[in-house]
Amino acid sequence: MNTRNVLLVATAEWCYWRRSSLGVIASVVALLLVLASLISTNLRIDTERGARESFQATAEQTFKEQPARHPHRMVHYGHYVFRSPAPLAIVDPGVDAYTGTVLFLEGHRQNSAAFSPRYSAAQAGPLAEITPAFAYQVLLPLLLIIIGFASVAREREGGTAYLLATNSVTPTELWLGKTVALSGIAAIALIPLAISLVFALMQGESLTIVALFFLGYAIYLGCWCTLITALSSWSRRSSISLTFLLVTWLLLCIVAPRFGTTVAGIAIPLDGKIQSDLAVTSALRDVGDGHNANDPAFSRLRSQLLEQYNVETVEELPVNFRGIVAQASEKDLTALLNEFADDRMAQEAKQTQVARVFNVLSPALAIKSFSLSMASTDLSQHHQFLRDAEALRYDFVQKLNSLHAEKLSYADDIRRGSDDRAEQRTRVSSENWRLLKDFPWQPRSLSERLLDSLPQLLILLFWYICSAWLGITGMQRVFKNNDG
Repeated sequence: MNTRNVLLVATAEWCYWRRSSLGVIASVVALLLVLASLISTNLRIDTERGARESFQATAEQTFKEQPARHPHRMVHYGHYVFRSPAPLAIVDPGVDAYTGTVLFLEGHRQNSAAFSPRYSAAQAGPLAEITPAFAYQVLLPLLLIIIGFASVAREREGGTAYLLATNSVTPTELWLGKTVALSGIAAIALIPLAISLVFALMQGESLTIVALFFLGYAIYLGCWCTLITALSSWSRRSSISLTFLLVTWLLLCIVAPRFGTTVAGIAIPLDGKIQSDLAVTSALRDVGDGHNANDPAFSRLRSQLLEQYNVETVEELPVNFRGIVAQASEKDLTALLNEFADDRMAQEAKQTQVARVFNVLSPALAIKSFSLSMASTDLSQHHQFLRDAEALRYDFVQKLNSLHAEKLSYADDIRRGSDDRAEQRTRVSSENWRLLKDFPWQPRSLSERLLDSLPQLLILLFWYICSAWLGITGMQRVFKNNDG
């Protein structure tokens, strides 16, 4: 293969696009589209990151500055946790657009995450969906099609393919030249992405993750460049090539993702919110009411404590029986709620795995999964946020219940509603509210993200190789038939 011939073909193609203004206009449109989405998303994510971190600090400070109260009042006063965007969310916000980013933590309940950005921006319409990831995954391939659909078919229509063959340009060199020319446009479109990844590095993202993230998108656009020139080489006319490519784009970027999601939803159906809430409510009937120390569900616990401390009544216990009941009730209730939550998350994870089976059918599906995993904005990261938040909730609630059991007398506790002095004695110092742990949420580890995204990268490479084979065989067919 003569590299000089490849570069000459590529240069001729760039000159043709410049003369026709097609390549210039399409390149400018692509750059403006990507830049607009990157700037708007970057500004939005940066604003949200600052706001959430500020709200988190305020929530922690407000909790700690509460006055002297009964510990169980603080259990119900609760605490907020906010999920800060991952560094690469400036490119691919992922599930953040659909899931809540704020959780209210309180005793006896596991609340749902609230305030999803998509809900908040609902009135923005379709424009709210144009993220850099969407632009690169869906819109940029369409622009590449508009630029390169006639790259090889035009040579057949004009009869120049055979002339090139007589001038020692091989089929492979001609196809590679056209592909290199189109890849140059894709490379220009990748410049804004590279700049955004520098900002992600400044936010603390791993250099390895950033490099592989860029590589994944480069391979994806390379797949489209090879696929476009390949299908163009198999088309006798430019109009046929454009039709084939538009149908291909529609199938790979629009139909395939919807098909995969639909199949996953049918294969692994999930209960609706009302049905889930009813199931939880029904199961909670067997858990004792932690506010009622006389609930029959705690009779065994009472007997065990009386026997352990060798006393006759709960008033004689060295601990507050009502606080012990609150601890036991919270433990049982949390175990039950976690069982439902884990089951729900497992079902959602299975849906994701079923949908990923179809990734091999479309590079758009593969890059979407790859991007979400590498950016740490996928469903598993949201699940980790929920688990971390629940661990924090259970920890501070049980610590407050421990204060209830160890620092308050049972006699004062049962009289605090009718005796002002007892009410005062059941209030513990605000110094005790400094029991909150820092919320530990952070992106998944490097190894987890690499392991999760490697199969998707291999799928992209598979598409790249198959497209290249299709293009080379198509060109050989053209030269063999000498139909130019």
